[in-house]
Amino acid sequence: MAYNEKLAGRIRLRLSDVPEVQEVKMMGGLTFMCNGKMCVGVLKDELMCRIDPALHDVETSKPGCRTLDFTKRPMSGFILVEESAMQTSEQFDYWIDLALAFNKQAKASRKGK
Repeated sequence: MAYNEKLAGRIRLRLSDVPEVQEVKMMGGLTFMCNGKMCVGVLKDELMCRIDPALHDVETSKPGCRTLDFTKRPMSGFILVEESAMQTSEQFDYWIDLALAFNKQAKASRKGK
């Protein structure tokens, strides 16, 4: 499954001043790990953001944003943002900043054995 390279480039540029960022191919897309924790990524043509679950319902009520339902199980705190909701730099930065803000308090997932 291919992912949008242009969107990946936008994310790389936006995160270029964020320390400890790693790119990991995951879930058929590309994930950007910040401080060892999943933060943002690209799934096909959409931006994936890990956000505060307390903000999930408010954010998914906005046009172009929906719950990540990768395994047919809705994942609270994980959203997908369509291109239409991140066309401007301000829109794009909003979603990235939301994910970076939660990354500071998010727990890292357990590593597999």
